[in-house]
Amino acid sequence: MSEQEQARVLAMAGIHNFRDYGNYAARGGRLRKGVLWRSGQHSEATAEDLEKVHALQIATVIDLRGDSERAANRCLRHPEFEGSVLFHPGETASAAGRAVHEEMARDVRTADDAREAMLALYETLPFRPVLVGTYRLYMHALAERDTPSLLHCLAGKDRTGLAAALVHDMLGVHHDDIVADYLLTNTAGNAEARIEAGARHVREGFGISMDDAAVRVLMGVEAQFLERAFAAIRERHGSVEAYAREVLGVTPQVLAAIEANLVE
Repeated sequence: MSEQEQARVLAMAGIHNFRDYGNYAARGGRLRKGVLWRSGQHSEATAEDLEKVHALQIATVIDLRGDSERAANRCLRHPEFEGSVLFHPGETASAAGRAVHEEMARDVRTADDAREAMLALYETLPFRPVLVGTYRLYMHALAERDTPSLLHCLAGKDRTGLAAALVHDMLGVHHDDIVADYLLTNTAGNAEARIEAGARHVREGFGISMDDAAVRVLMGVEAQFLERAFAAIRERHGSVEAYAREVLGVTPQVLAAIEANLVE
């Protein structure tokens, strides 16, 4: 990880993949630094972690998990947190209580199985109704508020990764930077601890024999996963801009408001 990439990541003991996805060159300027945060869930956050998060003055939290995930893994908040937590009710994975990458693990044994499962997952992510509902809330929050926000799911890699990439694309961030930010999941923070925790959860949850290489594919990200989601969007809607307008409600007016809040 380069020094520039390291500067994006905040080291946390109990929150994985916590980082700033702003400060990229965009259409008409540069994304603001310190207002676009992303991470995994906060259910195991330490008191020190919560102090670090509180210092960022985050006013809006967007929780991309499903109802049963939130109930099973309640996110911890700083005692003085007074912001909004936004989510669309319902399940974002077909298996209640599972993250979307865990949903795909049922028939996975090898790395090749895992890769095919993740590619199939990413074809569906942009169109899952409950997830789309929360994406819509996020986009409108970015248009209406200029204060720092935090975007998260369970691991902060798939649902969160696609949402961050969509924001980047709509604001004219270069595709190479979009992919680089997405791939930073693989090295941000204590990636090995995140992989180990995910492996234990998946293996115990499904009672399956999955090799280590398969676990690493499921718990990581690859550029082709994100590309598959963008390809599915273009196939159905012609462009990300059209998808954002038709599915997420990002009209030209909403996009202009997002740009005004985020680009300097």
